[in-house]
Amino acid sequence: MHPRKPVWKTSSFLVYTGGLTVLFAAVAALGYLSGQYGNGALTGWGLLMLVILRFIAESLRFQGRWVAAGIFAFASVIAWGILVGLAWHWFGWIDGWNSAFGGWSLAHLSLEFLILVAALGDQLRWGFPFIALISTVVGWFFVTDFISNGGTWTYVVTLVIGLLYLLAGSASRAPAAFWLHLVGGLLIGVPLLRWWHTTDFDWALISAVAFIYVGIAYVTRRSSWAVFATIAFFGATIHYLVGQPRSIIGDIANGTPPPHVSPWAPALAFGLLGFWLVLLGLAARGRRAPAPLVPAPE
Repeated sequence: MHPRKPVWKTSSFLVYTGGLTVLFAAVAALGYLSGQYGNGALTGWGLLMLVILRFIAESLRFQGRWVAAGIFAFASVIAWGILVGLAWHWFGWIDGWNSAFGGWSLAHLSLEFLILVAALGDQLRWGFPFIALISTVVGWFFVTDFISNGGTWTYVVTLVIGLLYLLAGSASRAPAAFWLHLVGGLLIGVPLLRWWHTTDFDWALISAVAFIYVGIAYVTRRSSWAVFATIAFFGATIHYLVGQPRSIIGDIANGTPPPHVSPWAPALAFGLLGFWLVLLGLAARGRRAPAPLVPAPE
């Protein structure tokens, strides 16, 4: 049986938006309750939120409302993570967690592992692709937290995981592979941008990687790679026009005028960028058969 894929239409948009709004409202309610109750009672409220969201998901699934049920299943995985986090905080296990990868901790790793298991289990049970977003993000976080301790090594591990996500997403035809490509593109791009963001040569390398991203987009038929490539091309264009955006903002904040830019330079630079993107869009499409002629109604 082929895995199901949600169809983007008016009803699904409303269901996605409504379900996520319910989740955000529940989290906001817990934020309010955190100032009214102690850690034990707050954990109980978190359990109640999980039970309600899970009950709604199961009820919708029983009624055959697959998309709505999947959205509330997604929300229930988030609620499970919040519940475990509240319980661990109640037990005093995650107090003082000041940095994401600040040191090896069994409490932190167990929290991440339990969320990852719940996300993978629900992805298998419900077959709802959106849940894969949680498993891909938490999977990266868990592995990185397990084998790195911050700094450059964290970026190296992140890059490797991004490449593995690219391979796994390319090998899979399941709708959930979309999230492997989306998160994988970020995990590859962020370390490279962290290392290459200062000099003109750095941004030339970023542009070369962006060109490779376009190729990946065509080979895998995943447009998220092309979106990331376009962002990188815009970043390189801005760099070659005005230099480091951070330093420009700092100069303006200090009352120093930014370096001179010819009035015609932005129009020329972004015009050439636009033609470059159009060229990339046309070059790999090949010769297409002409659209069939539709006779005009009589």
